[in-house]
Amino acid sequence: MLSFLDREKSIAEPGYNRWLFPPAALAVHLCIGQVYGISVFNIPMTKLIGITESQKGVDWTIPEIGWIFSIALAMLGISAAVFGKWAERSGPRKTMFVSALCWSSGFLIGALGIYLHNIWILYFGYGVIGGIGLGLGYISPVSTLMKWFPDRPGMATGIAIMGFGGGAMIGSPLAVELMNFFKTPTSMGVWETFVAMGLIYLAFMLYGAFTARVPAPDWKPEGWTPSAQPKKMVTTANVTADMAIKTPQFWLLWGVLCLNVTAGIGVLGQASPMIQEMFLLKKFRDMGLDEQQVIKMAAAAGGGFAALLSLFNLVGRFFWSSLSDILGRKTNYMIYLGLGTVLYALIPTTGQLGSVVLFVALFAVIMSMYGGGFATIPAYLKDMFGTMQVGAIHGRLLTAWSTAAVLGPVLVNYIREYQINSGVPKAEAYNITMYIMAGLLVVGFICNYFVKEVETKFHHVEETATNLQTQRA
Repeated sequence: MLSFLDREKSIAEPGYNRWLFPPAALAVHLCIGQVYGISVFNIPMTKLIGITESQKGVDWTIPEIGWIFSIALAMLGISAAVFGKWAERSGPRKTMFVSALCWSSGFLIGALGIYLHNIWILYFGYGVIGGIGLGLGYISPVSTLMKWFPDRPGMATGIAIMGFGGGAMIGSPLAVELMNFFKTPTSMGVWETFVAMGLIYLAFMLYGAFTARVPAPDWKPEGWTPSAQPKKMVTTANVTADMAIKTPQFWLLWGVLCLNVTAGIGVLGQASPMIQEMFLLKKFRDMGLDEQQVIKMAAAAGGGFAALLSLFNLVGRFFWSSLSDILGRKTNYMIYLGLGTVLYALIPTTGQLGSVVLFVALFAVIMSMYGGGFATIPAYLKDMFGTMQVGAIHGRLLTAWSTAAVLGPVLVNYIREYQINSGVPKAEAYNITMYIMAGLLVVGFICNYFVKEVETKFHHVEETATNLQTQRA
């Protein structure tokens, strides 16, 4: 009955317009990208019992809630690595379909955990089941997009992964509005919001799955022929997924992605509380507002900040990945990691100056490059290892994201708690973390510097034989 999900049934007819595939990819990535806006639930979920304020010893704490984000992104990387080869064989339609079921189920199970105030059910639902949906949805269109756009692979991956970065731009304000709608004197409206969002996302992701198409094996863009003289750092050979993990290039890029993501992801997971504690709560209190108004306005503005970061994350994914088609992937990463180091180191200064405008501006640029790093990495892998199993290789590299998903939020959340418990004002509790993040980017810069072309001994045997025959002819 579900045979229409098979790869063979989704091969595009002759004359199919390749620009029809990106909307299908965006429909999935915009939905799963909501994970970047999960921080808007942080403060409400610390008051599920107390309602007006957190009830100590009963309500959940920020570090406990932070693990939801970490588990989800850890499962993203693990599922992408485990199911990468299956996704390549099955095609985007079936992978997107399974992703939709897992992602929406994660919300529904998570809602049950919130309703019962059992954080382990929430971890399992949104974190584990939803995280599997994240991983499958994330990798599902990437390889296909590069096959549809062999002439502009950086731009192509930027299109889809742009949607993932922009998911919170829609999801964060939507969550705030839904929580306000469902909120009652006895409920924060969180579990109800989870149910509504799960059903909304299911509908949009199924649209993406049912409209996905793959190109025929011999298809290529009209009027396009591969360059006879490939660019430096761009291979014409192929490396299998199993062989790729034996190369130093894979692990250098693993380190680059892990360190770049660690620096950005901890901030994204705490974006809304961070700007509230560093600037907004004091600002609104100084205006003479009562505490309920202060909290409500700060939460709304924090959600807006998370959405703004999502916008720059989105734009950066398309802008920087498209620019990598011109500058080259390695050069782009030099910019991400080098400039990012400087900007992170300047964040504490914005707090000292009390300049929320400068704070927002610096993080806008940081998030654009953070997003650009995600969008550029599939094309970087294609340049290093070819297109044959690039989706599976990409899936395995995303274990770097899994590692960073735990490391980044843990650094931000637990160092923040330690600082506050040691008497440091909340507005200054993130300073040390920002310097640590800057140091991580320096190490990432060094890893990227040492990336070079993959040695021929790692190339796929059949591909190597074909090349030799061509040369002899």
